[in-house]
Amino acid sequence: MLNISLLKAICEAPGVSGFERRIRELVLREIKELADEVQIDNMGNVVAIRRGRVAKRVMVAAHMDEIGFIVNHIDDKGFLRFLPLGGFDPKTLTAQRVIVHGSKDLIGVLGCKPIHIMKPEERKNVIPLADYFVDTGLSKEEVSRYVSVGDPISRERELIEIGHCVTSKSLDNRVSVFILIETLRRLRDQELPYDLYATFTVQEEVGLRGAMASTAHIDPDFGFGLDVTIAYDVPGSSAHETVTSLGEGTAIKVIDGSVISDYRMVNYLKGVAHREGIKTQLELLPAGGTDTAAIQRYGTKGAIVGAISIPLRNMHQSTEMAHCQDIEASIALLSAGIHQLDRYDWDFSASHDSNRHPDAKPSSGGEFDWL
Repeated sequence: MLNISLLKAICEAPGVSGFERRIRELVLREIKELADEVQIDNMGNVVAIRRGRVAKRVMVAAHMDEIGFIVNHIDDKGFLRFLPLGGFDPKTLTAQRVIVHGSKDLIGVLGCKPIHIMKPEERKNVIPLADYFVDTGLSKEEVSRYVSVGDPISRERELIEIGHCVTSKSLDNRVSVFILIETLRRLRDQELPYDLYATFTVQEEVGLRGAMASTAHIDPDFGFGLDVTIAYDVPGSSAHETVTSLGEGTAIKVIDGSVISDYRMVNYLKGVAHREGIKTQLELLPAGGTDTAAIQRYGTKGAIVGAISIPLRNMHQSTEMAHCQDIEASIALLSAGIHQLDRYDWDFSASHDSNRHPDAKPSSGGEFDWL
């Protein structure tokens, strides 16, 4: 049973890119009893360390930041203009509530030109992000008491359960923060084969910046990215566009716009899922990227990387949706994947055959690829 109250708190905590203080404080409260050591680096990345039997390093990265905005102008009537922090789909922003985080939090509404006075050609076009403003209902004098240029803005939307799913702002990537915390909880009393660095990164939405810094410091041997992926399984989608589907299990990343997962890690995760009875699907995403790319590239020796991805509808929109069974499957696969890392033959000379199941028996006897 998922701890929905914790997931709700994580999703609703503000923390746009570069301003992750509140979500970081929540993470620190949750993990303080789940690790042998907790570190915070100069960028604000949080690393929970569990020591294993052998001093190889396993890094798991889940980014804490959410997409949002930053105030860049207050006009004479008190309306706020802003710049984006991360990528947005502008068509989803009209009349949505936001929270301006100044010296005190102020609720605002994203406004734009009313459709009734738009020209016919304007009605056909998506409203540019630059045409939106934040209306707090206050005069310039009142707004200026609490808000300054440079203050962050987050979206205001609570998490609710809907059918077999949850819907909220910022499931990208707060659902992965939740999964990593719950994985630490599940592994708390288990001996681990290698040192685990559970890393809650900052500024992923603006270019994987926190993961670059934390990877350079940790220098992992193995790496798991933990992030959401597209579930385009709705009316109007074609089979080849779907990427993943809600309710069909956690996704094992094969490729995205920034990384090709190590084929050994893909086969390893397939084998773990098979033996543990965990429902999975494969993710081949034609664009986009996650902290997985930084883990692969920014250590001194490179890392054997893969990723566990949570299918998500309505990504980077005002409210996103994930399936509770996919979330649970992600916790199960990450936990087992960390715990069993020393049971697989990671040598390049091993006969890893992507067309055979990792539990298959070779003709010479012995377990295929597994130690």
